Amino acid sequence: MTTTPEPAPGARPEPTGAAPDGVPVLADAAPTPAVRRFWAVRRIPAGVLAALVLGGAGLLLYDVAAVRADRTAMAWRRELADGLATRPLDDTWVVVGAAVAVVLGIWLLILAATPGLRAVLPMRREHADVRAGLDREAAALALRDRVMEVSGVQAVRVRMGRAKVSVKAASHFRALDEVRTDVETALATGVDELGLAHPPALTVRVARPPRKK
Repeated sequence: MTTTPEPAPGARPEPTGAAPDGVPVLADAAPTPAVRRFWAVRRIPAGVLAALVLGGAGLLLYDVAAVRADRTAMAWRRELADGLATRPLDDTWVVVGAAVAVVLGIWLLILAATPGLRAVLPMRREHADVRAGLDREAAALALRDRVMEVSGVQAVRVRMGRAKVSVKAASHFRALDEVRTDVETALATGVDELGLAHPPALTVRVARPPRKK
């Protein structure tokens, strides 16, 4: 009986075989799971829309049932029916109502077709059944701390977007080119350590702090 020694922690897996064309195959090779943005639940818009639809449908159903029971229709429904029958299409209130309906419809379509949650940045997926996200403010704070460790940096402002990071640093000593190079290196390391699925582009500006009057 023979045993196979386990690889040391951090060691790269050894090829276990070869493909027909002679290319070695790794034992734990697996496709990287696709990373997509997080979708917002949007409970408030969904709840408001559901409440409006439920209330309107319930009120209309009650009025229709009352009319079928030989009762008079509600005044609001009679006025609405008369207005729709007599007002021309170019009437101001008709145009305003149509515009509001179109805007609300477009807004609902945008909410349904876009993921939302712009403040959460998706991270790399090491396992197919695990998803992780990083808050943009937390990522900006981590990068700010990284830049503040650079010698010569006095103040930093970081704006973290989904595809771009804008950094403005003030240096009170050392050459600006040297500080900018060190800041870019620190940012590149910091972005890599964040583990984002789509690393953002970096924009760095280094200048002297304003003189006090």
